[in-house]
Amino acid sequence: MKKLIEQFLKFGVVGAIAFFIDYGVLMLLNVGFGVNSVVAAGISFTVSVVFNYLASMRYVFTHRDDLSRGKEFAIFIVLSVIGLAINELVMWVGLVTIGGAPVAVTATKVVATAVVMIWNFFSRKKWLDAGDGAGQAA
Repeated sequence: MKKLIEQFLKFGVVGAIAFFIDYGVLMLLNVGFGVNSVVAAGISFTVSVVFNYLASMRYVFTHRDDLSRGKEFAIFIVLSVIGLAINELVMWVGLVTIGGAPVAVTATKVVATAVVMIWNFFSRKKWLDAGDGAGQAA
């Protein structure tokens, strides 16, 4: 249980950095360039996925010997696309419900991030992580 908590904390740090990348790009696009909030959220989410893959597979999860890096990345992308769909749905529902002011976009993004973080950790743990002692560090 201790190792799971440590892994989740590492995942949280990587996720926090990815969130700031995601949020920064979202605000830049939405507030700075006037891009629609939901479109901007999709773009920012996608940018943060690249960072998240590199950091997660290096510092959080253990590479599985039965997965090539290409297959690992493909699975990561599929899981991320599902996360993106969850993100977009939460953003859309939140913005329709509470409006599109910057504070509403921020509040909605925080909720979307929390929901997607839970999805990401447990789906990646199940399909990408070799577990304790198996595989080799990335």
